[in-house]
Amino acid sequence: MIGFYNYTMLLTYLSLMSAGLGIVVSLSGGGHPYIGVFFLMISGLCDAFDGKVARTKPDRSEMEQKFGIQVDSLSDLVAFGVLPACIGEAMLRCSPVMTALFAEGSLLTVRLVRGLAFAVLILYMLAALIRLAYFNVTEEERQKTEGGARKYYTGLPVTSAALIFPTVLLIQYITTVDITPVYFAAVVLTGFAFLTKFRLRKPGLKGILIMVAIGAVEFIAMMLLRNGLRLR
Repeated sequence: MIGFYNYTMLLTYLSLMSAGLGIVVSLSGGGHPYIGVFFLMISGLCDAFDGKVARTKPDRSEMEQKFGIQVDSLSDLVAFGVLPACIGEAMLRCSPVMTALFAEGSLLTVRLVRGLAFAVLILYMLAALIRLAYFNVTEEERQKTEGGARKYYTGLPVTSAALIFPTVLLIQYITTVDITPVYFAAVVLTGFAFLTKFRLRKPGLKGILIMVAIGAVEFIAMMLLRNGLRLR
């Protein structure tokens, strides 16, 4: 069999499988964005530690290391590029405002709204693709001159989607206002931030643990609220 299957790849493969489940669930039936976002957070958790796990195996071959970089980016594209777009499509399906518009609005209005929404989601995926490809190329060039781990990111990492979009969906549990437009605004801003040139310090272990803790709080809050609790 081609490929590599040692423990250094496990979290990356799990992230991809979680993302695949999230895509299928989000697009099933009338759409299940609030279930799909759980899989997005699981992918984010896997991604938070896959690099550190890989570096615990110092005897990796050069091909193994390059394979790990490529498969990580491909997994990230699905998990943090495609899955958030599918969650957005699912929100359109189950949004009360959008459902009413599609039922009562004119055909032209419906087509314009859906066309604009699809354009936003497609451009977001394109932004994620461009960022990941650019990161791979620049990282390969950087390794030739610097070596070691990268200390700064240029632009917003695509993995930030695992915190941004669950936060947006969490808002829906504490308000009666349909937050679908807010989600799409977040998609636009996040996609733009992927391609914007600004320096962002790469978090160390402490920063990663803080982000994991934030994700865990979001996960627990959404679980509790889905079971009928409401913030007062």
